Formats: sequence, structure tokens, C-alpha cells
Amino acid sequence: MITLKNVILRRGAKVLLDRVNATINPGEHVGLVGRNGAGKSSLFALLNGNLHEDGGDFFIPTQWRMSQVAQDMPETDAPATDFVVAGDTRLMEVQAQLAAAEAADDGMAIAHAYTDLHDAGAHDSVPRAQALILGLGFKVSELDKPVNSFSGGWRMRLQLARALMCPSDLLLLDEPTNHLDLDALVWLEAWLKRYEGTMIVISHDREFLDAVTNVTLHIDHAQLTRYGGNYSKFEDLRAEQLELQQSSFSKQQDKIAHLQKFIARFKAKASKAKQAQSRVKALERMEKIAPVLADAEFTFEFKEPVNLPNPMLAITDASFGYLGEDGVETTILSKVSRSVLAGQRIGILGANGQGKSTLVKTIARTMAPLAGTITEGKGLAIGYFAQQELDVLRPHENPLEHMIRLAKEAGPNSREPSREQDLRSYLGSFNFTGDMVKQNVGSMSGGEKARLVLAMIVWQRPNLLLLDEPTNHLDLATREALSMALNEFEGTVMLVSHDRALLRAVCDEFWMVGRGAVGPFDGDLDDYQRYLLDEAKRQREQAKTEAATEAMAPKAPVGTTEKRAVPASGASAEARKGIELAASTAPDAREQRRLAAEARAQLAQQVRPLKRELEQIDQRLATLEGERGALEARLASQPTPAQMAECGRQLKAVLEETQRLEERWLELSSELEGAAQGG
Repeated sequence: MITLKNVILRRGAKVLLDRVNATINPGEHVGLVGRNGAGKSSLFALLNGNLHEDGGDFFIPTQWRMSQVAQDMPETDAPATDFVVAGDTRLMEVQAQLAAAEAADDGMAIAHAYTDLHDAGAHDSVPRAQALILGLGFKVSELDKPVNSFSGGWRMRLQLARALMCPSDLLLLDEPTNHLDLDALVWLEAWLKRYEGTMIVISHDREFLDAVTNVTLHIDHAQLTRYGGNYSKFEDLRAEQLELQQSSFSKQQDKIAHLQKFIARFKAKASKAKQAQSRVKALERMEKIAPVLADAEFTFEFKEPVNLPNPMLAITDASFGYLGEDGVETTILSKVSRSVLAGQRIGILGANGQGKSTLVKTIARTMAPLAGTITEGKGLAIGYFAQQELDVLRPHENPLEHMIRLAKEAGPNSREPSREQDLRSYLGSFNFTGDMVKQNVGSMSGGEKARLVLAMIVWQRPNLLLLDEPTNHLDLATREALSMALNEFEGTVMLVSHDRALLRAVCDEFWMVGRGAVGPFDGDLDDYQRYLLDEAKRQREQAKTEAATEAMAPKAPVGTTEKRAVPASGASAEARKGIELAASTAPDAREQRRLAAEARAQLAQQVRPLKRELEQIDQRLATLEGERGALEARLASQPTPAQMAECGRQLKAVLEETQRLEERWLELSSELEGAAQGG
């Protein structure tokens, strides 16, 4: 286990941890939470050996293998699969030993190395790596593309896959969801739930933390407190603690009263639609943890819009995409006809690359539609939060210069304060105090840039908010502040986010962007998550069926030519005559077809029982996976020692049966493949 006893940790003169004590047991999945700057990343640096304690005793088992995501951008022309396989440090080590043994012509060492290679999983290392790559959202056609051919966000996904590929007893994950869309996030959650080692994760995504952790460590005022349970359980316990601190609690009463009043207002507005009910539940949670929210340092609100055109805008038979440097248009979405009304709260769903950002950018006027029209309501005022903050920020300017430029663009008729002192005070309300108003944006953290973009949007008093991944660099407290501000906003919201807690709290309806189209999604986020899992399963089964069909297809006899059907409308008279002549001179084509049909029937009869057993194994494995999840959840709920022992016995039996069935699955697959090749 990992133990900290009276540990002191400093960064410069600042004390981050002051005589803290904590224990992390083997196999626990720990969420490390706290405000930005509290010391979470520094504690990670202590765990991975990059920092040493300034006092007290820190212990981590020396035999534990550790894995974490490299923070540097990979620069290599190696294929994506090879890059991820190389993350298996044990496999790389054994391969180096084999190369050394072969160079020395040491037969005994070579034999040992081959045994170690098998134990290290060399036989299935490529499929394992490719499963990770595909799970994180890459396409099959990208498995062998050079790493350097991907953009920065996709290369960081490869770094994550490489960390997951590494066999480990301790997995450290610092904001692993930052570069993921919702599809990849759902896959990662499922993978981490099955991870058997000890895991410590820093994340500002509450639903991700709820899904993958069973212990929470909270850093606050240089102290480290352990809570049993996931993030939501931690919030509940912390709210109870704050209520007990009467002196602190009494100071929060006004803020809590305001919060509960606004929750009651929005709960009364909600319809019975599934999306609205999901939002009601999110508001009820906020009411339950009101003391925690009231304790937050940072809050803000959107001012009431000057006017509310209705409809806000109408999209008619539009195509969205971009114009390449060569002048060629690339269409991503076509035949889009949608309207946006005053007061709507729309969540935009869809996988990366399907066109969510393209849709938002075009509505935000930073791109032009390729076809069709976008008709704006009179007085439409757009507030746009770009996924890349520097799309709307200037790195060589400071926050005050950004606000002064906004004030000049608004002109003398603007209702907002424009004097420099007023602008300084306004920036202070977004935590830009003192010299920070003169700090160049390029040197700021991601969270500070995000806050500046929010400050600029709020100042402009928009009536339509277009938010493209606004929470990527925000801590949990600021995310809650944004959620509250959006709920009180009187205008229209269109939100792209992988933060499900924010989507649930803010959105009443969803649009689905995918397969070149934009349409309504009739359901809530739970339905969408089920859709993603079903879609991934369907694609796997389709790929498996296509591979099996291709393997079982009878090979054409030597000396014959496969005849392809050519549509009459697509062939000239001369071509059709040539096809007919080739068919008439082929050696007994009808007999060839009869023999091929007999071979296929014989093969089908031979493999039918094998395929039936495979299907039964697939069904049983699915059942075992459900049993395993239920047992692991029971173990995470702090059972009695007797219950824990019984759960352990049942879990061991499930794992042993799973291993046995997986081995039989591989045997059957090999037999099917052999039968197909024999046919």
C-alpha cells in the first residue's frame, strides 16, 4: 500500500501539504480533487519520484510497476500501432534481451527470452494495442498512419493508449479526459472500471470520477482528507461537514437561499420530457450540496439580454464544411434545416470529426455556409466560446487590453462600463486581480484563458451563447459556477461538451450531429450513452462478420477468372459485347458455380456447431461481465468482512470461468479459420 505519514510538501516557499497522513490500499481507484493550485499535480510528482517530501515519511512499494501519461507531444514517424505497442515496457525489455541473446548466440538465454516473450503477451500485443487505439476514437484506416500525421489532440490520445498498454500496479492519470469526446470517454470509463491495479486520477469531470473511483482524496488548505466513495459521495459528506461548522455555515445563508430560490424556479419550469427531468435531478443535487457550492470562491452571472429575437435564427437547406487551400470545398454536413428559438437549451452530441465544431463555427459567423441560408433574428447577439481559446484571444495582449478593445468595438452607445478602472474592477470579478490584468494571455494557464473568454462573453450581453467545450480547462468549482450562470441565463444556449454533468444541468433537448446530417436526439444522456455502447458493439460484430465471411469465401480455381457484374447503363456497347463473349467462352461456368455452391454448403454444415458454441460463449461472457461488475460494485460499497470474503470467492469463480471461456473462444476461432482455409 501507499502511505503518507506527517508528510510536508513545498513548491518554492508555498506549503502545499502540511503534515498530512493518508493510506491508499492495493486495487483502490482514487479520485484526487481540490481547487486549482491546491497541490494535486505536486502530489503526483511525489508519487512518481519527480519530487521528494520536505518532511515526514512517504512509502510506495518498490516492486510496483507504475504507468502514467507522458505530457510531452510525441514527435515520431512510427506507425500509431507500433508507437502504442512500445508502451508495453515489459515487452520492450524482453525483446531487447532476446536481441542481446541472439547477438551473443546464447541458446539458453534465447530459450528463456522466448518463454518471457510469451509471458509478456507478445503473441497478442498488436491486437491489444489496436483495441486501445480504436477504443479512443481512431479509425481502422489510421492504425498504421505515422504519429506525426495526427493533430496535437489525437497524438495525446496515443500517449494515453500507450500508458494503458503498459502493464502496471499503479496507474496515474492527470486530466485523461481533456482530449476526448463523449464516445471515447464512455469507452475509457469501461476500460478503467476493469483495471485491477491501484489507480489515482485527477479530473474535473464529476461523472467520470463517479464512474471510475471508489475513494476520494481531497486537498484543501494544505490538508489531505480521505473519503470512502466516489465524487458524489464526497460532496454529500463534505456538505454535511460544512453544515456542522455553524460559524462558516451562517455566513453562507444568503448565498444558499439564492441558490435554492433559483433551483425552485427552474424545477417549476421543467416539462416532463426526459431531458428536462434529467436537468431537474441535476438541480436537486445542487440543492443537496448547497453548502459546498456556497463555499466556492468564484461565481458569476450572465446579464439579462437587451432583447430576445424569436426565432433566434433559421437554418434552411444548408451545407457546412470548409474551403481548402486549393479552393476545393469539403462538405461535412448537408441538407440541414433547423431553427433555434428564444430560451432553448440545446446540447449538441456526436463523435469527434462529425462536424459539431463546424456547425457551431458557422453559426458563430467565423465560417460561411457552403450552401443554403442562415437567417438571423433582428438584434441577434452571439457570445462564442471557441474550443481553442486562442481563436478568440490574442496571446501578446493582456486581459485589460482585450477588454479595452471590446469597449471600443461596442462604441459610445454601449450600456456597459468602458472606463479603464471599471474594466479593471470587472476583470477582478473573474479573479483577474492585481498584476494579472497586465499579464500576456500567451503565458496564462488554460483555466485562466477560459475565464477570460467567459468574462469577454458576459460583458457583451449576448442573447445566444455558442459554447464549444467550455470546461476543458476549468476546475470543478468554476464548472459549477458556469452551470449556475447558464441556468440563470435568460437567452438561448447551444452547448458542445463532454462534461455530462454540465449537459444534464443545462440542456433541455439534444441535437445529434453525425453521418453528414443534423437531427434531434429523442432521449437523455443515459439513452445516448446506451446508443454509443450499442453502436460500438454493432460495429464490432459487423467487422467480425465481414472478416469471417471473407475468410470462408471459396477461392476461385486456378486458371479461372472471376466474372463481375457490370451495370448495362455504365458500359458501352463494345464493352457489353466483350463481357458476353468472355462469358460464352468461359469453360463450363455453370458447373463451376454448382461446385462452388456445394463447397459452401458443405463448409456451412461443418462450421455450424462451432459458430453455435461461439455464440453461446459470447452470451455467457456478457453475463459474466455483468456479474463481475455487480460484485466489484458490492466490494466498493464497504461490505462487512464476511460479505467481502463471499464477494471475493464469487469474483474469483467468475474470473476463472471467464478465462476458461476466453481460451475456448480462441480455440474455436482457430478451428473456424482452419475450416475456412481448408474450404
